[in-house]
Amino acid sequence: MILDLSGLAVALATPFTPSGDVDLPAFRKLVRHVVAGGVDTLVPLGSTGEAATLLDAERDALIAACLEESSGRPVVVGTGHNATRQAAAMTRRAQALGAAGALVVTPYYNKPTPEGLVAHYAAVAEAAPDLPLVVYNVPGRTGLNLTPTVLMRLWENPRVVAVKESSGNLAQIAEIARTLPRGKTLLSGDDNLALAALAVGASGLVSVLGNVLPRETAAMIAAARQGNGAEALRLHQQLLPLMDALFLESNPIPLKAALKLLGLAGDGMRLPLVPASAATRTRVAEALCLAADGTIPGVL
Repeated sequence: MILDLSGLAVALATPFTPSGDVDLPAFRKLVRHVVAGGVDTLVPLGSTGEAATLLDAERDALIAACLEESSGRPVVVGTGHNATRQAAAMTRRAQALGAAGALVVTPYYNKPTPEGLVAHYAAVAEAAPDLPLVVYNVPGRTGLNLTPTVLMRLWENPRVVAVKESSGNLAQIAEIARTLPRGKTLLSGDDNLALAALAVGASGLVSVLGNVLPRETAAMIAAARQGNGAEALRLHQQLLPLMDALFLESNPIPLKAALKLLGLAGDGMRLPLVPASAATRTRVAEALCLAADGTIPGVL
């Protein structure tokens, strides 16, 4: 299967009802909002989607809803787990439901050796033949940094087609870009480093911000990829306060506050995460108005 991951992907939030159940109508509304904003790829059930707290039946319902609302956009489902058998089973299930690819985070908590990482991704690939895999490096959550040296070993697996790089280390991102094999894709996993990552060789962004302002985020990425540096920088500077505000507390706590302000979804979280503090809500509202040039009614 050929999967073009260049451009803008959005790591979708998972809305919850006040009672703590998955809010499928709100999720569908969010997906339609993101699709209307012109994004290229949809990524449900990642870190932003609170996937670690979801039950299997809830995952299936979210995948199905995302596919139904995708308007033909590729849906790359988060299927990572610290237990290889579980990651393999979730990847196989995502493929059966119609996913175009799987986003597989490096195993958290266990801290595997390089040999363990190679074996982990080989097992996941074997469980879902022909499904493209995106390796997800986010050491701030997993406690393990996927180095460029180890990534070179993962690239040897033909099913591993891309990496979402969320180390926050631009030097590491540049080294991955420098050594990127032909036919593989480097994606920024941090909104605030997207332009820098694109400048050194990334092909796109997997965005949190895109849940809130997909059109503006897509325009920034498109400008950068088309060589319009001045416009890309203008949009980056306009959006930067909101990018930062969305990480004042653990993602997706501030994001849920922003979605509530926009009327897209509630701000409920699943324990052990709790809703945003009053101070964070104020900062998010202020940054949202700045990012949208004060054009969002009722936000401030």
